[in-house]
This record gives sequence, C-alpha cells and structure tokens, in this order.
Amino acid sequence: MYAMVAPPDNDVLQARSLHCSPGGFPALTGVSLGVREGDILAVLGPRGSGKTTLLRCLSGQQVPHEGEVWFDGHPIHTLSAARRERLRADSFAWVGAEPSLVPELSGWENAALPLLLRGTPHRAARAAAMDWLERLDVADCARARPDRMPRDQRQRIAVARALAAAPTVLFADEPTAALHAGDRTHVLRTLTTAARSHHITVVLASVDEEAAEFADRAVRLVDGRRADSATGSDEGQEACSLSV
Repeated sequence: MYAMVAPPDNDVLQARSLHCSPGGFPALTGVSLGVREGDILAVLGPRGSGKTTLLRCLSGQQVPHEGEVWFDGHPIHTLSAARRERLRADSFAWVGAEPSLVPELSGWENAALPLLLRGTPHRAARAAAMDWLERLDVADCARARPDRMPRDQRQRIAVARALAAAPTVLFADEPTAALHAGDRTHVLRTLTTAARSHHITVVLASVDEEAAEFADRAVRLVDGRRADSATGSDEGQEACSLSV
C-alpha cells in the first residue's frame, strides 16, 4: 500500500499508471499523463488503441482496474458512482462521435439542456445556446428536431451543447468523425478557439493527425500504451511525460 500524493497545482487532470481491461480486453496498460489547466491535449492513435477508454477513465465514466485519476487536486477513481456522476454534470462535458441528441427537443433546446438542468433561467440558457449555434453555423436549426437534420448538423449541435455548458474540462472523442474535411477543420478550430477564450481544458481523441495542429501538445497511444509525447517545444513534451 502507498499514500496517494496530489498532482502538481498546474495539472487539472492527471492519470497515473492506468490499467483497464473492459470485457477482459487490455485497453490501457500503464498509461500516465498530465493535463495543465486551460490546455488542449490531443490523444492520437489508431482505432482500438485505447483512446476512448482513456477518456472514459479521465472523465470518471469508468474506473480503472489499477492506477489513479486526479481532477483539480482530488482523486476521482475513489469516488462513488453517484459522486462521479455529479462531478461530470458540474465540471465536465462530453462530445462523442455520435451526436446523441434528445429527439423530442429542438436544436436550441438540445444545446441548452445542460444549462436548463442546472436551473439556469430559460432566457439565459437560450441565449447561450443560440450564441454557440451561430458560431457553429447551425443557427438555422434552432427550431428543428434532430430527425429533420443531417448528421453533420446534429454533431455541430452536440458540440454547441458541450461548449454552452462552460465546463472545466471538455472531453471530445472523435468529435468530427461524422464531418467532411472542410467541416472538420471549422469545427475543430471553433472548439479549440472557444476553449482557449473561455479557459476550458480539452482532451481531444482522434485518429486524425490534423487534430494535433489545434492542440498545445499531443500523446500517442498504440495497443493501450503511451507511444510518445509530441507537438511543439521541449517544455510541452516534458509537461506531458510523467515519471510514475
């Protein structure tokens, strides 16, 4: 047994020697990384490399079989399921490869849903949602139901929903998989620009190397292991390499 030690103050997220085998398959094997507050981290790798499992562990959706996950100086791998769910509602947002919109709600209602669930006044929630719908070029979908929209528009609304919630950390798991090349670039640029202007930390998983161009640094996974640290300066590489 050993005493847990809190991560450095400038790390909003830290993973230590994560091992995770959902369904008996070793998806993560000894993965460690740190994410500074306000940074955009790209997690790159081929399909099946463990990217989604890593994001699920970092966001508290999944508890690793071994290792630690810290958020804002507090361990989240030891929290109960109910407390992890509350943490996700209060501090995290998630965008997946599938839009996952509520079919009974209009575009703006879907984008405003996290705010409405928090008790934000209707007018303020709608204004925030419309702001992001306009930035993502889907304001004309504000009154439409998801079944009346093509997939790329539904995905933009899912991104707007995540940004409107003003999370501390936004987890984006292949958020542009449903988009064409030009749309992917626009959505990634909007997402990362918004994150920087609103001091939102982003963990972005992608098979596309282009994602690294929008990130402060990147890590690569191969067969559930860290392959390297990359992007930019030696300082950025050092910041993302932990000795555990």
